[in-house]
Amino acid sequence: MSVEIKTNTVETLRHTYGNLQRRFGDKPASRYQEASYDIEATTNFHYRPLWDPQRQLNDPSRTAIRMVDWHAVTDPRQYFYGAYVQTRARMQEATEHAYSFCEKRGLLSRLPEALQQKILRCLVPLRHAEMGANMNNSGIAGDCIAGTMTQLHIYQAMDRLGIGQYLSRIGLLLGEGSGSALDQAKAYWMDDPIWQGLRRYVEDSLVIKDWFELALAQNLLLDGMSYPLMYQRFDQQLGEEGAADLSMLTEFMRDWYAESTRWVDAMLKVVLAESAENREQIQAWVDTWEPRAYAALQPLAEAATGQAALDEVRAALAARLHKLGLRSPGVAA
Repeated sequence: MSVEIKTNTVETLRHTYGNLQRRFGDKPASRYQEASYDIEATTNFHYRPLWDPQRQLNDPSRTAIRMVDWHAVTDPRQYFYGAYVQTRARMQEATEHAYSFCEKRGLLSRLPEALQQKILRCLVPLRHAEMGANMNNSGIAGDCIAGTMTQLHIYQAMDRLGIGQYLSRIGLLLGEGSGSALDQAKAYWMDDPIWQGLRRYVEDSLVIKDWFELALAQNLLLDGMSYPLMYQRFDQQLGEEGAADLSMLTEFMRDWYAESTRWVDAMLKVVLAESAENREQIQAWVDTWEPRAYAALQPLAEAATGQAALDEVRAALAARLHKLGLRSPGVAA
């Protein structure tokens, strides 16, 4: 008796969802595409938002920037929720090890009192600026349209919340576990002259109505100067003064900033290339907010690193803007 085994091939009728098929053709889609495109509603709304009744939900008129399709802006990191969480979990594991190492050995409490006070005065109050950045990016995620854009900014918002918590933990290490150091850092933020320019910038940014203008003011211009200033120049100076151990606790911020600049620049390249009107509007916003960001950081820079460091950081930002096709109002081309 013989057994004959026959095989049949089942042809796939459709390789992906209809919305992705219309965009990319009938081929298997990536996880990023499935989680990012055509997620938000665009028609058949039941009501207008009570906080903004003159507009619809997911209304493109909440910014002066015009795009034929906001999905043209994509994340070069290809982050959807799963990929984002896995990447941050790996980063957090390394960071937690550094904080545990520092805490067990009391590395910050061994520093001279003057250095501890300098860190407490010039670094830890940045946790309040991070909360402002969290609120700003949360607001952008709520107002912008297209899943690719929303993802970029809500992940940014969550990252800023985490960075604020890391800065708070540095304060706790300086205070040997008590909240007194954080209370003092808050007092610096509220009353110390070196922080009032940045505090005003953060508070003014909270009420910017145009979400793309807010993205520029926060994620490009303020971060583009404050992060290199505080986590590169200030960190280097502290190392020269004997506080090199602090670098372990701020490594997350440096790695995160290098990563975040990729999507900010990628977003701007696409939007700037869309139209001359977009380019003119973005340049006008840069002309408004770049000098304000520089002026806001001047008192802090004078206390932490010296004016020259801030000028170098501003020049580096100007070079970054130039690559994008923009001009820096504070640095000659």
